[in-house]
Amino acid sequence: MMNLFGRRNKMFAALAGLVLFSVLFAACGSANNGGSGSGSGSGSTTVTNGKGCKKIGVLLPETATSARWDTYDRPYLINDIKQQLPGASVDYNNAQGSASTQMTQAQADLTKGDCILVVAPSDSVGAAAIVSAAKVKSVPVIAYDRLIYSNDLNYYVSFDNVKVGELQGQYIADHYKSYVSPGHNNLVMIDGAQTDNNALLFAKGAHNILDPLIASGALKKVYEKYTPNWDNPTAETEMQAALVQTQNNIQIAYVANDGMAGTVIAALKAVKLNGKVLVTGQDATVAGLQNILEGNQAMTVYKAINKEAMATAQLVAAISNGTDTSTIVNGQTTIPQTGGANIPSVLETPVAVDKTNIASTVIADGFVTKDQLCAGLPAGTGGIC
Repeated sequence: MMNLFGRRNKMFAALAGLVLFSVLFAACGSANNGGSGSGSGSGSTTVTNGKGCKKIGVLLPETATSARWDTYDRPYLINDIKQQLPGASVDYNNAQGSASTQMTQAQADLTKGDCILVVAPSDSVGAAAIVSAAKVKSVPVIAYDRLIYSNDLNYYVSFDNVKVGELQGQYIADHYKSYVSPGHNNLVMIDGAQTDNNALLFAKGAHNILDPLIASGALKKVYEKYTPNWDNPTAETEMQAALVQTQNNIQIAYVANDGMAGTVIAALKAVKLNGKVLVTGQDATVAGLQNILEGNQAMTVYKAINKEAMATAQLVAAISNGTDTSTIVNGQTTIPQTGGANIPSVLETPVAVDKTNIASTVIADGFVTKDQLCAGLPAGTGGIC
């Protein structure tokens, strides 16, 4: 019996020693790789608050509703970050419209040691959890294009999004008289996703201009809907509902972006009203610009995404290098909640585009080419092709 207990005691002692060795080894390994996971991934450098960071996580929201995210934002961000911060690597993810997927992607980036995150949120409120998770690991977060509702957010880079809506609304104010007549002055508003702070700002800007016209009776607002996830087919369904409600008596369609404008135009085509209704848009997508050239869409809003991406890359480099960001930042944005913090921001200027200035804006800037715009269109279309 004593021999049995003796053998057991020796075995327990050996196991205890092995466990203690494993814990010590893991602790050393963790220390060598940046401790809490905010390391740069070099295996020897601890990164805190982004200083010295060379592993950048870029998380974009979706691809279904606008071509901009993968066509423009992704390559601009990756190339500009690497240019502004030599030696940097970029982990890219797209949430495809799912806030929970984006949270999982962010957690994976933090686990891999990404030490600065650039996040265009799928859900402005829900993405606050990403900022909280990053803060635990001393990882700065830059909200890209769309604001994240978190007082712990480090920076915000976007456009003056109230101004975007004002440009759309002003275009309607300047041109609605060509589309309306007595008893035929109905306005439909197809807004973006209510979970996207930008959509709220676009609508606010549009209402700043349109509400006086509505109050005066110059325009009659007969329908307004926010569109979950900026979903293009849903926008078409909304427009169809407005057409049924008014017996096809619609003259003005405020539509928040080009993707939804395309499906709104499809609904108008079905009742032979395309080209007879003033339709707005945003993003200056190739499809949107083609709709303008064909006369089915009146205008879009051009946002120079290259400038937005470059400002983001410059912030990333400044954070990593530990240098002052005051020469990059040009304003502050208040989190729209009780006690909301003022977030250092870079806000670029949007530009209204219609047939008259396509050549001098998006083509002149190299944002799109004439060949891209004219692909599949008859010669002479819109005076461009």
